[in-house]
Amino acid sequence: MTLLSAILIGLVALLHIYFLVIEMFLWDKPYGRKTFGLTPEFATASKTLAANQGLYNGFLAAGLIWGLTLGARGEAVKIFFLLCVIIAGLYGGLTVSRKILFVQALPAVIACGFLLLA
Repeated sequence: MTLLSAILIGLVALLHIYFLVIEMFLWDKPYGRKTFGLTPEFATASKTLAANQGLYNGFLAAGLIWGLTLGARGEAVKIFFLLCVIIAGLYGGLTVSRKILFVQALPAVIACGFLLLA
C-alpha cells in the first residue's frame, strides 16, 4: 500500500508539473489554447495570470515531491500538499469548470485515501 500511495502521489505531482508547463509556457500557443478552449486574444490578455497560476501548480508539485523524498517521515507534508491540491481543485471545480474536479481534485483525493490507509 505504501508503494501504491507513493506512485499515486507521484502521479499527482506529475499532473501539476504538466499544468505548470501548459500555464506558464504554452498558454498562448495552439496546444494551450486548445486545452483550455481560449481565443488567441484572451490567451494573450491573460498570459501573465496563467503563468502565475502555473507557478502555484509548480509549488504544489514541489511540495509533493519533497514529501516523497522524506519517505515515512514526510507523511504530514504529503497530506498537507494533497489537501492543498484538493482544495484548489474543489474551488476551481466550483468557480471555473467541473472538469477540474475530476482532473485535479479526484486524483488527489484518491492518493490521499491510499496514503491514509497505508
